Amino acid sequence: MTLTVENKARVLAEAMPFIRRLAGKTIVVKYGGNAMTDDVLKADFARDVVLLRQLGLNPVVVHGGGPQINDMLARVGKQGQFVQGMRVTDAETMAIVEMVLGGQVNKEIVSLINLHGGQAVGLTGKDGHAIRARRLSMQDEQGRPVDIGQVGEVADIEPALIECLTRGGYIPVIAPIGVGEHGEAYNINADLVAGCLAQTLCAEKLMLLTNTPGVLDQRGELLTALSGSAIQALMADGTLYGGMIPKVQSALEAAQNGVGAVHIIDGRVPHALLLELLTDSHCGTMIHA
Repeated sequence: MTLTVENKARVLAEAMPFIRRLAGKTIVVKYGGNAMTDDVLKADFARDVVLLRQLGLNPVVVHGGGPQINDMLARVGKQGQFVQGMRVTDAETMAIVEMVLGGQVNKEIVSLINLHGGQAVGLTGKDGHAIRARRLSMQDEQGRPVDIGQVGEVADIEPALIECLTRGGYIPVIAPIGVGEHGEAYNINADLVAGCLAQTLCAEKLMLLTNTPGVLDQRGELLTALSGSAIQALMADGTLYGGMIPKVQSALEAAQNGVGAVHIIDGRVPHALLLELLTDSHCGTMIHA
């Protein structure tokens, strides 16, 4: 659809209050799902992030890369395994995760943002020990410990490097690889990293891009807003399962710890990030404390 000059002017005018409200604020974006694999959506995302930076916002991108990791594992004859939405990561898998996330995926995102006029810098949690990690302890349904290898949880985030980049006008692009106390690498769920980072940076908003319209009920209808008690109920009755569990838990924890607003939005919608941030056309689920 081609907009008339008048409609273009109206869109810009309607965006101004949102731009003024968010200018100078930090926006943490977890980038994943189809938005990372569809070429048109990838270009749209890069342009949107550049625009946010040019409008005076401070976007910080944390990315996943599950499909790309699965592709590489398949090439070497390994089958990916998951426990409660977390990837089982032995030493060989960890080496592949580092190669794919810290190399291939991270640098592709950086290149796309720079191609569209931004100044992006890629890093992992190992750089400057920005993300300190510890081994994630998990249990099965009977309460017995389950070893899922080099899978970590965030122990601490050192924001100095990231804040230095944003002050300099750069867009940090972060792969969710943490470093342990002995220098070992840990694979951390990108949603959890994004949530912890949003809290540490006192972000105004945390945006989680996914492959669904948001959180859906058992009838497949969108839940536009969720509280902590509602989330617990959805987990108890099985509505939330798999990879959606860490995503929603991360969102709730961020909302309870000072992040202004947390949104789970559909990354398959072109320019979903701009629609959610700069218009009244909200798409997705908002998590509140």
